[in-house]
Amino acid sequence: MMKILVPVKRVVDYNVKIRVKPDQSGVDLANVKMSMNPFCEIAIEEAVRLQEAGTATEIVVVSIGPAQTQETIRTALAMGADRGILVKTETDMEPLGIAKVLKAVVEEEKPDMVILGKQAIDGDNNQTGQMLAALLGWSQGTFASELSVDGDKLNITREIDGGLQSLKINLPAIVTTDLRLNEPRYASLPNIMKAKKKPIDEKDLADYGVDAAPRLEIVKVTEPAEREAGVKVETVADLVDKLKNEAGVL
Repeated sequence: MMKILVPVKRVVDYNVKIRVKPDQSGVDLANVKMSMNPFCEIAIEEAVRLQEAGTATEIVVVSIGPAQTQETIRTALAMGADRGILVKTETDMEPLGIAKVLKAVVEEEKPDMVILGKQAIDGDNNQTGQMLAALLGWSQGTFASELSVDGDKLNITREIDGGLQSLKINLPAIVTTDLRLNEPRYASLPNIMKAKKKPIDEKDLADYGVDAAPRLEIVKVTEPAEREAGVKVETVADLVDKLKNEAGVL
């Protein structure tokens, strides 16, 4: 039977309008609502569906971040995960550092599959899953929009620029989730209450002895340029004239 590890990330809630710090050093996180990364919710949902189908026996959720990240893990437990691991750090982790920690967790937990979001909506790096697969030497199926288990293999449909690609990969494997894989459930109140009793194992980043030092330096973060107001035109001829002579696209 199958054990699944699901890494999740705590990010600024997708409904929140992001504010840049006055010194342009980054995004202002003070008094901002934080939530689970939406792609991570899809990963948890897929793992829970595999468990409900009798394919998976245990779902372990792991997150790396400050103490408040425990709230994100509790959300995953309320959705159906069995237990959690919090790797505590105040460091703003980069994808390579996260992948190194996850590799250490995988070696401890020995899951058959790791399902994680294809990217987080804060950094939009889209790197952690691929880096983890490379570090472990595991098969990988990225941008999955369909997933099924076939013995010791996975059938995956990937979303690519030209359409869809079908893969059959060997377990153990890394799968990263795309938007159309599923519709995550809302945690019910009884499950939220049950999640409070599910175990969360707290570790420190130092426990894993990985080199998580930053490789990148943020030079400046700025707001996007304000969009100029549009104009209305009276006729098609006016539109063509503006596209040709003002926009220069014809």
